Amino acid sequence: MNETTLHVRVGGDVEESLRRAADSMKAIERGQQPEPYFSVGFEDIGQMLAVFTPKRWELIGVLRASGPLTVVELARRLRRDDKNVHSDVDSLMEWMTVERDQQGCVFVPWSEIIVDMHLPKQAAA
Repeated sequence: MNETTLHVRVGGDVEESLRRAADSMKAIERGQQPEPYFSVGFEDIGQMLAVFTPKRWELIGVLRASGPLTVVELARRLRRDDKNVHSDVDSLMEWMTVERDQQGCVFVPWSEIIVDMHLPKQAAA
C-alpha cells in the first residue's frame, strides 16, 4: 500500500494547480524527484458531498482500518446491502479513493485524506 495523502479540493484556484505542475516540471528538469501530490477537485461543496456521502466515509474508514476486503465482506462489516456497497466502491474508485488489488479485494491506498474547501472570493463593497 502506498502511504500518501489524497487531497480532496472544493473550489480553489486554478493558478495554484498550474503553479504546482510547473514546480514539478522544474524539479524533473533539474533531475530531482518531485514531491508526490494527489488530488481530486470539485467545483462546489454539493458536488463533493454527492460523492463523499456519510456512508462512503464510513466505508473508507472500515477499509482503512481492516485492509483489503472483498465487497461482500465489506458489506457484511458495514451491515449494508452488497449491491449498494458495490455501487459505492465503484464511485469511490472513479475518484481515486479506493483501489482493487490483484485478488479483487478493495482497499484505501491513502494514509490520510485531506478535504480542503476554498470559499469564493468576496465581492467588492
